[in-house]
Amino acid sequence: MLIRLKNSTWRLVAGAGIFLTFAQAGPALAADAPDPAAIFTLQGENSSISVASLTDRYYTNGIRLGYLSPEDAYPGLAPLGQALWGDGRQRISLSLSQQMYTPYDTAAVVPPKGDEPYAGVLLATFGLVQDDATTRSALSLSLGMIGPAALAKEVQDGFHDLIGQRHDMGWDSQLRNEPVIAVDSSRVWRLPTGALFGLETDALPGLDATIGTLRIAAEAGVNFRIGQGLQSDYGASRIRALSGGDAFKRDGDFGWYVFGGVGGQVVGRDITLNGNTFTNSPSVSLVPLVGQAQGGVGIIAYGARLTYTQVVQTQTFQHQKGGPHEFGSLALSVRF
Repeated sequence: MLIRLKNSTWRLVAGAGIFLTFAQAGPALAADAPDPAAIFTLQGENSSISVASLTDRYYTNGIRLGYLSPEDAYPGLAPLGQALWGDGRQRISLSLSQQMYTPYDTAAVVPPKGDEPYAGVLLATFGLVQDDATTRSALSLSLGMIGPAALAKEVQDGFHDLIGQRHDMGWDSQLRNEPVIAVDSSRVWRLPTGALFGLETDALPGLDATIGTLRIAAEAGVNFRIGQGLQSDYGASRIRALSGGDAFKRDGDFGWYVFGGVGGQVVGRDITLNGNTFTNSPSVSLVPLVGQAQGGVGIIAYGARLTYTQVVQTQTFQHQKGGPHEFGSLALSVRF
C-alpha cells in the first residue's frame, strides 16, 4: 500500500535533511592528535522497564551491536566530511540492530483491528561521524528486512522460554517480508552553561532527519546535563531516535552525569505502523506529531561508558491504549 504524503511533510523532512547535511558544523578542532581508540557498543531497549505493569507492547525490544573506528583512520573520507560539515575528526560507524513491535493485546492469535501490527526489523547500518570542538554530525545508510526474515519471533520466543514467560500469540500475523532502506542525518551541539554547586552543566540541542521506505520523519530535541567530565561525549545513545552517539573520550579516569530532556517528531510514514509498502498487511493510522521526555545517567570510567535512559513517549498511532508508552535503554561502550 503506497502512502502519499502531504506536501508540507515532504518539505519539512527534506528541509531538515538539507540543513543537517550541508550546514557548517562550527569551530574547528584544536590541534590535538586523533583519538586512536576504536569503540564497541552493546545496547538493549525494552518496554518491560516501566512504571506500568510489565508487558510486551508497541516498541517492545531493540538490541544493537555497534563499532566505531579510531578517529581519522580512513583519511580518504576526510574530503567527504569536510564537504558536508567543514573541518573535524571522522570515524566510520558500523552496526547491526534488531527491533520488535507488538500490539497491546499479545494474547490474541489475530490482534484486533486498530491495534499495532506485529513487526520485526533487522538492519545493517554504515555511517560517517564527525566531531569538531562543539558539534557532532552523522550521516548513515541502513539496509535490512522487515518481516519473518528479521527473526524477531524466534528471538522473543527463545528469551521468553529462558525466563519462563508465555509466548506472544500473534506473530503469524506479522508484516510480510520486505527489504527496507533508510538514510539518516543528525547533528548535536554541546553548549556549556556554566557551573552549579561546583559541577559542570551543559545543553545538548539536536536535530535529526530520516527518509526511506523504513521511515520518513524529522526530530528535534534538547537534553540538559550536570556532572563531571561532560567534554567526554555528546550524551547517551539511543537505537531509533536522535542520539548522542557511541563515541566518547577519556577526560580523566572518571566522569559522570545525570540528564533530562524533551523532544518531538514529525512523522510522515513508518512501515511498522502503516504496514507493507507493496502488499496488503495489518496497519494502523499513525499520529504525525509525537512527543517524548527522557532522563537518565551516564558513567565513564577507565575506558568504558555505561548509560541508562528512561523514555516516556506520547501516542504514535490513533486509538493507542495504555497511556504514554515507556521503555528503558541500557548501553555499554568500551574503548580498545
